[in-house]
Amino acid sequence: MRIGLDGIPLASPKTGIGHYTFELAHALARVAPTDEFQLISPVAMTALTKDDADGLPSNLEVVEARRRLSWWAWGLPAYGKKNKLSLFHGTNYQIPVWSGFPKIVTIHDLSLLLHGETHTSADVRRARQRLPLMAKAATMIITATESVKREICEHLRVDPGKVAVTPYAARNQFRPTSLEHAAEVKKRLGIDDEFLLFVGTIEPRKNLITLVKAFAELLQKTDLNPQLVIAGKEGWLTEGLFSYIAKSAAKERILFLGYVPEKDLAALYSSCKACVYPSLYEGFGLPPLEAMACGAPVITSNIPTIMETVGAAARLIAPHDVEGLAESLTALLKDENQRRQLSSMGLQRAKEFTWEGTARATLEVYDEAVRRWRV
Repeated sequence: MRIGLDGIPLASPKTGIGHYTFELAHALARVAPTDEFQLISPVAMTALTKDDADGLPSNLEVVEARRRLSWWAWGLPAYGKKNKLSLFHGTNYQIPVWSGFPKIVTIHDLSLLLHGETHTSADVRRARQRLPLMAKAATMIITATESVKREICEHLRVDPGKVAVTPYAARNQFRPTSLEHAAEVKKRLGIDDEFLLFVGTIEPRKNLITLVKAFAELLQKTDLNPQLVIAGKEGWLTEGLFSYIAKSAAKERILFLGYVPEKDLAALYSSCKACVYPSLYEGFGLPPLEAMACGAPVITSNIPTIMETVGAAARLIAPHDVEGLAESLTALLKDENQRRQLSSMGLQRAKEFTWEGTARATLEVYDEAVRRWRV
């Protein structure tokens, strides 16, 4: 088969969906060496580094298509027809409505529909218009958890047989790093030896306001004095968070790093006292899994999708429970044995998820989509 994947998520610095797109394409090409794969984009995929390009399997091609206007309506369908694509996989919610080949769309989550208050109104309006169309136009739909599959079936009125679950995985770069490397990274970034870590885009859904409140309570009510390190680019609707921090007594102990390269991020995961991820809603919860793969103890939300991901290998808290999170942070900081136990359990849990496994499950979806298309 000749399989096209949406390369547009690689046109800007890789975050969750960009990493998913690249890792999936790379793994697909490795596990299916007789098939041809193309990452296709009408704009330059500037997120691909020289190392990325040099490490591509021979059956994975990066294609910058020339036609940019009306890409989804005309450009991509025309490209697919001319280049005889067997199918196209939209890795970021988007596929052509019309085409002459099967289409798979990955719907990572329904945050824009179910938690519209955490997004801009323009994005919410667009999602309400587009998501039902994408779900209807797709031959098959992929998502990462059974929880989101149920939401897709309910809210987009999709037959369960049309939706496949293919969990994600931590990237190979995320593994325990040496003490020496971690110490160098912390010194360079201005990080204390004892610190708590959050990783993710700064946006309302990540619930950083609860984390900051719990952190302030920890500093006020205990003799502990860790640093709170927040690694991730600034997203949207952040005014309330930054306004609260500016007035908080804890502000001097909070460090914003912005976007952090993977090698540095692995060092931070490996050396933090705990990785804290109190998200209100997720499609999968990749940062907690990345943290576990590096040996970090994890505290995260007891929401269905994240619980599917972390299993019993993390300490769970209710997302809005400031006091409960403060107590969990305090207990974990004071109990080295508990940190070691969570670290060991997390390392084992992370091994259950691999991109090879994701790729093989995705190939089964491709085969089913082609079968349905031919019927």
